[in-house]
Amino acid sequence: MNVTKFNFSNLKRLVPLLFIMALASCKTQQAVVASIPEAPKEKGISAAEVIANHYNNKINFSTVYIKSNVRFSDEKQTQNVTAEIKIKKDEQILVSVRFLGITMAKALITPSSVSYYEKMNGTYFEGDFTGLTQWLGTDLDYAKIQNMLLGEAFDNLQQGKYALSTSDEGFELTDLQSGKTMKSFILDKEKYSVLSQAIAQPEQDRMINVSYRDYSLFKEGSVPMQTLIETFQSKGKTEISFNYTTLTFNEELSFPYSIPNGYKRILIK
Repeated sequence: MNVTKFNFSNLKRLVPLLFIMALASCKTQQAVVASIPEAPKEKGISAAEVIANHYNNKINFSTVYIKSNVRFSDEKQTQNVTAEIKIKKDEQILVSVRFLGITMAKALITPSSVSYYEKMNGTYFEGDFTGLTQWLGTDLDYAKIQNMLLGEAFDNLQQGKYALSTSDEGFELTDLQSGKTMKSFILDKEKYSVLSQAIAQPEQDRMINVSYRDYSLFKEGSVPMQTLIETFQSKGKTEISFNYTTLTFNEELSFPYSIPNGYKRILIK
């Protein structure tokens, strides 16, 4: 596998992935579940208790500032860039992608809109989650992106029903209501933090697995400093790894974003 200097085809794939995270939540097929069994306890603890303990450790913050090294790779090549990520809780996320210190792209995500532009070809996208959901075949929203960046579960686990099992790795929660889409979450046995979460659609031959490592404890909560996103499809495997080098909470942040004049709008169909 060769490491390239800079490949724009990678950037075109990386920028959307930075804010949609490559099928962050695969769309659940509408299916009638006739009878969902009650999730049994596993060695004295129930799925509901594991989930409650997870949310007892939820991060408490108003803003987050992150600097990260980002590595994108597939079967053909590898691309290294840096990213600056600013989050205002439940309101907006600004991602700036840089190569050799030069800003190559920016993305701005809010609960009602998504937008990004890239300098290489002078193009931009503006839309909402409805269009991206239809394009990806996924249910997608702002909360899922914010959660993934901070090591929290894609879904609100308190609103679902899960079977609980244990392994050497941790507590594994398997969604009992996801129809043709399979979802699972592995939580640490002591801290109840998310170690990995996976979503698979076997009929479409695609899967995403997100794993978290190197949790650091801040007064606002515990955050993984390393994230690995692996997507598997019939055409091959793609990996994106984030290695956070700087992370600070509750600073006064600005979110400057404007699409340069003369850029060409692209449509996602």
